[in-house]
Amino acid sequence: MREKLRKLKERYGHIWLAVGYLSIYLPWFCWLEERDVGRYTVVHATLDDYIPFNEYFVIPYLLWFVYVAGSMLYFFLTNRQDYYRECVFLFVGMTISLLICTLFPNGTNLRAQVETDDSLCGRLVELIEGVDTPTNVFPSIHVYNSLGVHFSVMNSKELRSRRGICAGSFVLMVLICLSTVFLKQHSAIDVAGALILAHLIYPLVYGTEYAEAHKGERRKAVN
Repeated sequence: MREKLRKLKERYGHIWLAVGYLSIYLPWFCWLEERDVGRYTVVHATLDDYIPFNEYFVIPYLLWFVYVAGSMLYFFLTNRQDYYRECVFLFVGMTISLLICTLFPNGTNLRAQVETDDSLCGRLVELIEGVDTPTNVFPSIHVYNSLGVHFSVMNSKELRSRRGICAGSFVLMVLICLSTVFLKQHSAIDVAGALILAHLIYPLVYGTEYAEAHKGERRKAVN
């Protein structure tokens, strides 16, 4: 029994990073959602007024949970280094987002534009709005994490050569980012903030390794 536990720890002990972080993140996020700050900064851009509400984008919006959790599980089981890098990328950005929302309470006023019908997608939108307040939106964690997952796929030695997976990841990432504004969950400013944050964190986690790896692959292809 002791030997089995030891082998399990050696094989899956790296789960501590995800479990440890979520034990901090989830209570913090729930506290932010429930606290009463009175006034908060309304995040709004003129572009938001030209983006129509589309309830069908609830599908990629919800697929975000599968996209993020699925990628973490894949790397957890197949490549410990890729798992650690993805965790660091996601968790650093998520922490910065929570810090911003803690120090500078923010939210949107876009949901007033939302009119759903009695379809399945409409009901799903109502369900999301019922459990997710229109506060703590900048920068968008939905967008940031989607970018982080795609970066992880593109930096994976096992996955970056599989064009179908890379293309599918890119399309899903783009659709998730678009879903945040078409569902009126976020302002375009929240999306821009997440894009900037992701590109600031990227070199700290991955550096130039991905570019150098692709240079090497191109040289082999030419030779």
